[in-house]
Amino acid sequence: MNDSYLKKNILYENILYIEKLYQNFLINPNSVDQNWINIFTNFKEKNKYLNKNNKFKNKYFYKKIFLKEKINQLINNFRIFGHYYSNINPLILNKKKLGNLLELKNYQINEKDFQEKITLNSFFQNEKIINIYNFFKKKYCNFIGIEFFHLLENERKWIKRNIEIKNYNLKSIEKKIFLEELIATEIFETNIGKKFPGSKRFSLEGCDVLIPLIKEIIRYSSKSKNETKKIIFAMAHRGRLNFLVNIMGKKIKNIIDEFLNILPKKNNIDDVKYHLGYSSIIEINKKKIELELAFNPSHLEIINSITMGITRFNNDILKKKNINNSNILPINIHGDASFSGQGIIQETLNLSQTRGYGINGTIHIIINNQIGFTISKNIDMRSSYYCTDIAKMIQCPIFHVNADNLESVIFVTRLAVKYRNLFHKDVFIDLVSYRRHGHNEMDDPYITQPLMYSYVKNHKKIQNLYFNQLLLQNIINIEEKNKLYQKYQTLFDKGNVFIKTFFPIKKKHKNVFYKNMKINELKKLLFKISSFPKNFNIHPIVKKIYLDRFNMSKEIRKIDWGAAENLAFANILNQGISCRFSGEDVKRGTFSHRHAVIYDQKSGVSYTPLNNINLQQGIFNIYNSILSEEAVLGFEYGYSLNNKNGITIWEAQFGDFINGAQIIIDQFISSGEIKWNYKSGIIILLPHGYEGQGPEHSSARIERFLQLCAKKNMKICIPSNASQIYHLLCEQAFNAIKKPLIIFSPKSLLRHPLACSSLKNFINNSFKLVIDELNTKINIKNIKRIIFCSGKIYYDLLEYRNFIKNNNIILIRIEQLYPFPKKDLKKIIEKYKKIKYFCWCQEEPKNQGPWIYIQNCFKNKLNLNINYFGRNKSSSPSTGYFIIHKKQQQKIIHSVFNINIKK
Repeated sequence: MNDSYLKKNILYENILYIEKLYQNFLINPNSVDQNWINIFTNFKEKNKYLNKNNKFKNKYFYKKIFLKEKINQLINNFRIFGHYYSNINPLILNKKKLGNLLELKNYQINEKDFQEKITLNSFFQNEKIINIYNFFKKKYCNFIGIEFFHLLENERKWIKRNIEIKNYNLKSIEKKIFLEELIATEIFETNIGKKFPGSKRFSLEGCDVLIPLIKEIIRYSSKSKNETKKIIFAMAHRGRLNFLVNIMGKKIKNIIDEFLNILPKKNNIDDVKYHLGYSSIIEINKKKIELELAFNPSHLEIINSITMGITRFNNDILKKKNINNSNILPINIHGDASFSGQGIIQETLNLSQTRGYGINGTIHIIINNQIGFTISKNIDMRSSYYCTDIAKMIQCPIFHVNADNLESVIFVTRLAVKYRNLFHKDVFIDLVSYRRHGHNEMDDPYITQPLMYSYVKNHKKIQNLYFNQLLLQNIINIEEKNKLYQKYQTLFDKGNVFIKTFFPIKKKHKNVFYKNMKINELKKLLFKISSFPKNFNIHPIVKKIYLDRFNMSKEIRKIDWGAAENLAFANILNQGISCRFSGEDVKRGTFSHRHAVIYDQKSGVSYTPLNNINLQQGIFNIYNSILSEEAVLGFEYGYSLNNKNGITIWEAQFGDFINGAQIIIDQFISSGEIKWNYKSGIIILLPHGYEGQGPEHSSARIERFLQLCAKKNMKICIPSNASQIYHLLCEQAFNAIKKPLIIFSPKSLLRHPLACSSLKNFINNSFKLVIDELNTKINIKNIKRIIFCSGKIYYDLLEYRNFIKNNNIILIRIEQLYPFPKKDLKKIIEKYKKIKYFCWCQEEPKNQGPWIYIQNCFKNKLNLNINYFGRNKSSSPSTGYFIIHKKQQQKIIHSVFNINIKK
């Protein structure tokens, strides 16, 4: 064994081990492996170095081993902790107080060791320590800080390889393009600022690099193997107007008209300019990519869930066509304060890799201007070190980058696109920047951030910084720069577009007309939804439910609510319409009534009868959601916006849980059409009814929905029997005019015998807006009062009326609360025009439920005064004690029938 052999073939760490093997060999050759025997036998000189001056134990080799071990520790720490030491803050206001973790002296490596040469791997062979140190310091502590050691091993290796081995040097032509894009960004902001001083525009200045970043994603995506077909953007107000011009291709004139409050001739949009969305097609690298910027309110980050749903719909369409569905690229642009502050972020991140909601990865960009309105100290803004720390929960890489260093931004942008396309996971770019003006241009930021804005005032714009860099590289001169400024100034002055785009062609949606099924067809469908494979080990309880449904197909039993729901889905699917249905526990149903998916009790394999109706049927996608209302409902709303030829359904586990998604209801479902011409046919199922379950599981807050109703923006219905829910679902699926449908569904009525329906009620019929008194034996001359009601309380009233054998009170159910069924009610009331006493009965407290709405409608639309029966006003929906609930319920029922009528 000699030096040259060792240096070529043996790592320093292994030398002492090999020496020990050799010692054993000399004592007893058979004590070592045959391979080592072959090597050691070939040595010409035996035992040459086994003495007190042993060469393997001399300081030279020990030193090499020591240095390599320490350098490897240092390199590992660069990879893990380098981002803390990176120069990512363009303002350098809050200098980090960090230790000497990444300094050579911390690893017992002194200046005299800097020139020592070691071999680390094939990339670093016989290289000076100081060169290795500088290499890794530049990679991990320069203008980019990378967090990736929380990733899976294969992803970590990929990041390391792309950071440490590959070099991405921009070509001169690329650098010129990026400078031009920065100039276009500046021209828009400065001109709008001069033209409309003091007007809100939420300037992008300070994070101008966002525009070249997005343009690079579009360019890079067009070149990638994925062949990106569509990019869907979600962003808030910061920089939105600039984005509309420089990315989406909106005309400058249109933006100026919005500042001047000049309405377009064909205007079906009614919102402020920095909420508006846009759609266009851009042609790049001879490929067309569709761009969509979603409309959004000022409720920060809420739009992310909506664009996830929009993306998933597009993915599902491509999947049907056997096209790579990662070709749809979602990009979410966040603010630093809102990203760490809003709970919707955690919910949407949690959705990102689930079966029912995954969208093959989103590129997230944080406009991190280090301030939230007037708050800029981290101790006030968040409890985490970075605003992006929550993103680690889904094991995705985070690239922090100095927004003043364009080329570093472009480097991480390309890396982010590659990562997303390869691993189909989310990736984050934290653009550490600043805000040149106040939160909006009417604010004076010096009031709350005097030090920050004293620095910002004298800080050079990125356009100047990058131009000076290219000037030194002889890539561009002052004259060329001035021409670029003049080019975009001319375009602005003329009100033209900054980039050429095309308007996407509106897709035509096929109209499928609702047709009543014949009784034999319905029987076949009932048979299908009650069938399961042979040798399928079904749970006994579920088997009983399926046997009951089979008997319903034979008209042995009436159809209950669960069967009616499934029958409606079967009818819809049978006619080629697909259905997406999600929510907590929807496969089984919160109250174990649906059982749309069943499970083999031995293998755990699931079976969905609704996907086995016929070969040409629509697809039934049903997903149990994560434990979330806001993000999931937002997702389904986004999905429904494009799902014009199908139905999208979301069900709350209990109706009162809808209050966790109030922003979605207020900002999108109730007002999305009037603000942005968003048309959604989403169906929302909210279990509602007073059954002694306490304040949290009684009321779905009907009053709140009714308060939001205007201009036929949505439908509010309370179906009271099985055939009604069947017709309601079917009609919504086949209706060409898309409006949200809110259904207050029952709980105890799911199995109530009186709420079941005969098969004949499912044919030659439709959803009844109002159901008149059903007892034909009541003589109209004997009627003293009419009780109007909705939902479960009808059956409480009916049972008590039957119990006391009353024949002078009739019960009329209003099944659709909004739009108010004026014509139907007028027609019914005309029959009872001699009756003077009209009542409304409800379970909810007087200040809740439909009462206030109903009272106004009867007075203003029917010219009738109506009396109230129900609970007294209350700040809580109901009592928490069952015995008190029972007494209150009895009191309502008794008061309806025992009231003295004045003649």
